[in-house]
Amino acid sequence: MQLHKKGFIFKTYEPKHTTPFERLFEIFKELITHTSGDFDEAIDWMRELDKEYQLTTADYTLDDFIADLLKKGYIQERIAPDGKGKEINITSKTEQALRQRALNQIFGKMRKSASGNHKTKFKGNSNEKTGEFRAYQYGDTLDKISITESLKNAQINHGLSNFDLTENDLVVEDSQFKSQMSTVLMIDISHSMILYGEDRITPAKKVAMALAELIITRYPKDSLDVIVFGNDAWPIKIKDLPYLQVGPFHTNTVAGLQLAMDILRRKKNANKQIFMITDGKPSCLRLPDGNYYKNSMGLDEHITQKCYNMAAQARKLNIPITTFMIASDPYLIEFIKQFTASNQGKAFYTGLDNLGEMIFEDYETNRKKRLR
Repeated sequence: MQLHKKGFIFKTYEPKHTTPFERLFEIFKELITHTSGDFDEAIDWMRELDKEYQLTTADYTLDDFIADLLKKGYIQERIAPDGKGKEINITSKTEQALRQRALNQIFGKMRKSASGNHKTKFKGNSNEKTGEFRAYQYGDTLDKISITESLKNAQINHGLSNFDLTENDLVVEDSQFKSQMSTVLMIDISHSMILYGEDRITPAKKVAMALAELIITRYPKDSLDVIVFGNDAWPIKIKDLPYLQVGPFHTNTVAGLQLAMDILRRKKNANKQIFMITDGKPSCLRLPDGNYYKNSMGLDEHITQKCYNMAAQARKLNIPITTFMIASDPYLIEFIKQFTASNQGKAFYTGLDNLGEMIFEDYETNRKKRLR
C-alpha cells in the first residue's frame, strides 16, 4: 500500500535558472529605455556597470553578449548616415521586448482582476457567456439554447412518465457585449520633464509602452493613439516610443487636446477617452498667424481659459479627460481642479512610482463602465 503524505513541504528557495545572456538582456532593456534607443550609450553604461558589479565573466563577456544580440535579431548593423563606417541600432524585435517588459513591470504588480475581458452591463447576443439563464424568447438562435437546463425543466414540469419538451421549457444562457475603447494618451515632452535632476520622461515612456502592449495583446479591438506635446503636438507611432525624448519646449496643452479630439472624432467606437500625463503648467499657445504666445511666469489667464474651453468641448463630445499630474505645486493643482471640473473628468496627483498602476487601473475601470 502506498501512503500519500499531506501537508506543506518547505525547502530552500532556488531561483529560476537564467543564462548569462538573459541576465544581461534584462539590464540592457532597462538601459536602452533610459537612453531613448541609443545602443552605444547603453553599452557604455553596461561597461561601467560591469567594472563595478562584475556582470560578466571570462567565459561570457560583453562582446559575446553583443554578438548574441546580433545573432538573435535584437540589433542590426547599418551604414552610418554620413556613409562612413557602420552604426548599430535596435530592431523591431527589441521594441516589442521593451513593451512586454514594461507591461510586466507595471501590470504584473497589480492585483489580478476578476475578469479577463472588458465587459459592460448590457446583455445580448455575443460569444461571452455570463453563467446566467433566462427563458427562451422569440428571436433567440438555436445554438444559444442550453440543452441540459432545458431537459431539466422538461423533467420538472412534465415528469419522467410523460416526458415532453415544449417551448416553455427552453432556456438560453445569457451573454454580454464586449465594449471597445478608443484611447489617446498625451505625453508632455516639455523641458520640465527632465528638470531638477528627476527623469520623468522615462516612466511616462514605460507606461505608454505597457499600455500599448496590453491593448495589442489583450484588447486587440481597442485602439490606442499616442501623441506628444511641447510647443506643438504631433502623433507618434507605437514602435517609436522607446526613442521618445524631451525637447527644449514650453507646454502647449491646448494643441495636444485639439489633436487628441481630432483623432477621436474619426473613431467609430462609442467609448472614447483621453489620458494626459503632464508635470507642468500650460505655458504656450500657437496663434492664428503661426507665431507662439509663451508665458512661463505663473498661470497665464489667456492660456488657462483656452484649456478650460477645450475641456468643456471634449465634455460635449462625451470624451472624458483623465489627467495624471506629476507635480505638487498648489497653484498647479488648483488649475487641474478647474480643468477637470470643466470636463467632468478625473485627475490624479501622483508621483512616478505608482503612475503606471494608476493609469492601468483607470483604463480597466473606464472600459467596464463607459458604454452608453
